[in-house]
Amino acid sequence: MTDRSVADIRETVQALPAPARELFARLFHVSVTTGELVPCPSIEGWLKAQFGSVQTVRSQRITRITNQVTMEGSIFNGLRSRRPKEAKGSLDLQKTIREKAGDPFCSPLDRTPEDTFGRVEGRYCTTASSVAKFEGFHGVVVFDEHSPLALSEERVSDYIDTAARWAQAAHEEDERAKYPLFVWNCLWKGGASIIHGHAQVVLGRDMHYAKVEGLRKASGSYAAAYGSDYFDDLYRVHEALGLAFASRTTRVIAYLTPIKEKEVLLISPRLDHNCKAAIYQVLRCYLQEMGVRSFNLAIYLPPMGESLDEWRDFPVFARVVDRGDPMNRTSDIGAIDMYGSSSIVSDPFQVAVALRQAFTRHGKDLSDGSLGNRGEGREQESKQHKYRVAG
Repeated sequence: MTDRSVADIRETVQALPAPARELFARLFHVSVTTGELVPCPSIEGWLKAQFGSVQTVRSQRITRITNQVTMEGSIFNGLRSRRPKEAKGSLDLQKTIREKAGDPFCSPLDRTPEDTFGRVEGRYCTTASSVAKFEGFHGVVVFDEHSPLALSEERVSDYIDTAARWAQAAHEEDERAKYPLFVWNCLWKGGASIIHGHAQVVLGRDMHYAKVEGLRKASGSYAAAYGSDYFDDLYRVHEALGLAFASRTTRVIAYLTPIKEKEVLLISPRLDHNCKAAIYQVLRCYLQEMGVRSFNLAIYLPPMGESLDEWRDFPVFARVVDRGDPMNRTSDIGAIDMYGSSSIVSDPFQVAVALRQAFTRHGKDLSDGSLGNRGEGREQESKQHKYRVAG
């Protein structure tokens, strides 16, 4: 599997058994083209030094993949990773993190506001009320460790559990607020305004957040059209390609249409210990194996409270993405990403190899395709659409 590449996705799909090829064609569309140019002689030396050879630039294979269910799309051209970056900073990241110690999050009980229902204390964190909210209930999970890169499985689990208890407290104060979203921006490249480690949790009214609701509607339309579960089929396609595996009940996917670099999806029936451990393993692989320093994590959950039929089959769905080198001042998102399809330089096949090795190295039970349907073994409680959190 290590020699596979997204540039060869058509050939890889053609080698699959017929049922897997048909399922791939249902979910994804692939377009492959060649970009050609004629370099002037004066820059041939620079091209060779920058890109390895003139011919590499002269003829470039570009692969565009579109998820036909969610209409997410990615453009792959690994050559773009070698393009010159003239906005590279010279700061020392660890020194920058240390120098920012002493910010308000270092003393959250004295220097941050609390919510109307008070604070929720975790073992390694405490909550604060966001001073500039994007929701009526908008909390900040402030880590007791200043560096956002100092992670452990126990800490990550505690951050998520504390956010869940915060959401429950907010829901008890206002039962109309029932749509939870957990988000974690690591460092400024990931959108964090404060370096000190922290995550955010919001609880909305009326309807879920647009991207969550969009995924729910897309998966519902898929089920109505094909009589099949979208999340099951998404996993099966990626597993057939060697891009996915299961860690007990949590499915881990190196996504074929990532929103940005190295995006990983995690699908689980519950936000339980196994799911939180898998999320940590992805972050650990990011930091220790892939050299990631800035990332975003989001956890989509169904609404709290009474069961809603339209959310009956919606799983816990987490997304993690690399946001690039914090020392590079060039943004990783441009107009093509916002208004066209995401431009990607990482290869999902390489991401999958790194993930599988990391999970195996750290003793996680892996399986491929052995979970059957997502509904198998799912506890009845998870059908009731309470806030699905277990220790």
